[in-house]
Amino acid sequence: MVMMETHKEQSVPWKTTIITSTFLKHEASRMLTAQQHRIRASDSLEEGVFIFPLSGTAFLLVKPEDLPEPVGQSELTEKIEKFVQIHRNSFVLLHSPFNGKKELETLALIQRRFFGSNLRVLPVRNTAEMVTGMLMIAKATSRPHVDNIRERMALARAHVMEGSPVWEMLRDLL
Repeated sequence: MVMMETHKEQSVPWKTTIITSTFLKHEASRMLTAQQHRIRASDSLEEGVFIFPLSGTAFLLVKPEDLPEPVGQSELTEKIEKFVQIHRNSFVLLHSPFNGKKELETLALIQRRFFGSNLRVLPVRNTAEMVTGMLMIAKATSRPHVDNIRERMALARAHVMEGSPVWEMLRDLL
């Protein structure tokens, strides 16, 4: 019975609502719409921001043309800093089709600058990788899915404890 429920849960496609900037005309928005996710536009978001309200995660897309020429203090780090201050569970999607010296320097700069903050950097090579990464993270951290994972972990833990010889010995002692 449990196996059937698990299989049924997995066969139901996961759909969510994503809030993006009205200025964002990116292929990722089209891919998300094609997968039947609901896209909502907001004038108050900066360009390149994707917010998943159910999971409380936000993603900032950094395209190759956004990368500063002299890697160092730039508008990009200020934009990321503002993004991190606003969103508690934040990710930077560093879109670079190849790993050149400039891309690796930018990745290292962002990681050093925001080390210890709630920012995570996710390097992506193409739009499909970016959409897959965002959806995987958003689904794993969304409220209904997290509760389901917690329930499964509690059941597994109880099952392990029931069959554990150590617990049986402790029960006998008490």
